[in-house]
Formats: sequence, C-alpha cells, structure tokens
Amino acid sequence: MNLSEVNWDINSAGSWPTPIKIAAGLIVSLLVVAANVYYITIPQLDQLEVLEKEESTLKTSFETKQKKAINLQDYRDQLALIESSLGEMLKQMPTKAEVANLLVDISQTGLASGLEFKLFQPSAEIRKEFYSELPINIQVVGKYEELGLFVSGLASLPRIVTVHNVNIAPPKGDKTSASDKSGILTMSAVIKTYNEGDQENVPKKKETGKPRKKGGK
Repeated sequence: MNLSEVNWDINSAGSWPTPIKIAAGLIVSLLVVAANVYYITIPQLDQLEVLEKEESTLKTSFETKQKKAINLQDYRDQLALIESSLGEMLKQMPTKAEVANLLVDISQTGLASGLEFKLFQPSAEIRKEFYSELPINIQVVGKYEELGLFVSGLASLPRIVTVHNVNIAPPKGDKTSASDKSGILTMSAVIKTYNEGDQENVPKKKETGKPRKKGGK
C-alpha cells in the first residue's frame, strides 16, 4: 500500500484502505478517551477526594458530639455541682459593707494570738470575673507558736481569707543570739480576702418555681 496514493481528505475517509481506517479509528478513540479522562474523570476524582476528607471530618465531629450526648447528664450533674460549690464560696465572701468588720477581725485575730503589728496596710481592690480581691500587706512580730496560731485563726474566720508571700525572719537589728533566746520572729505576708464583686456578674440561682396555693396572697 502506497500512502502517497491515499487521498487524505477527511471527506474521502470512506475510500481509505482498511488498515488506515482502523488506525484512524484507534487514534480518534484514544483522543476521545483522553479527553474524557482529562475533562471528566480527573475533576470527579478530585471532587471525590474532597468529599472523602469532608466525610472523615464529619465522622469525627459526629463521634465527638455523640460522646457528649451520651455523657450529657453527667455534664449537667457536674455543672450543678460546680454551681453549688461556687454558690457556697460566694456565701463565704464578705459584702462590701462587711469588709470593714472583717479587717477588724483579722487584726483582732493577730492581737489575740499575742502578735504585735508593725504594718497593716490594705491595698487597692483587684477586680476579677465574679469577685474582687482585697490584699492587705502585714508585718507582725511574735514567737513562732504565735505566728502559727495567727494563721490558724485566719483559716477559722467565717469569711474566706488566704495568706500569700509569707516571709519569716529574725527581727532586723537584733543580735542573732538574743533573737534565738527570745524566739521572736518577724513575719511579712499578704493577706487576701474577697468580696462578691458586681452583682450582675455573679451567677444567679435557679428559681425553684414552687406552686402558689389557690386563694393565697
């Protein structure tokens, strides 16, 4: 077969020799398949990969939410316990009107323990989310047992009082031998008490919703 004698006009394809027709058909088929893969199959594969990733994300999210749903009652019970504990702590915080009396109680506790106050300096109020801190810088002088009695007395107060930055040392200017014999020590610390802060930020208790009696006022 002489290829130079073949009329390559596409309109004369019907007169091409059979081998050329077969080759041309194969080439056209390959081009169609390649175009189908490039324009249809590959985008579909990319979309499938995206959907598979989304499916994995949705499964993880579903499993997480399912676990939360299963433990929902436990979470509610835990929340109720936390709210109850927070309510009890808030009850132990003095109101702003009670702060002055609490400061007196702290100083009286120190004096009753046999200590001498060298410094009793309330600092500015520090606001927190549900409460305010009221730090008091103190310096007291007394024996070790009296210092322990003082700290124990603070813990026994009806309102929350905490002790921070404690530093105990012999009094300055005293000879070591004299301080050892007398047992006198100086304690510097920051005592913190707390008040209930702004009422609008304090969690409100849920109303019990007791039914009213008919005909009652």
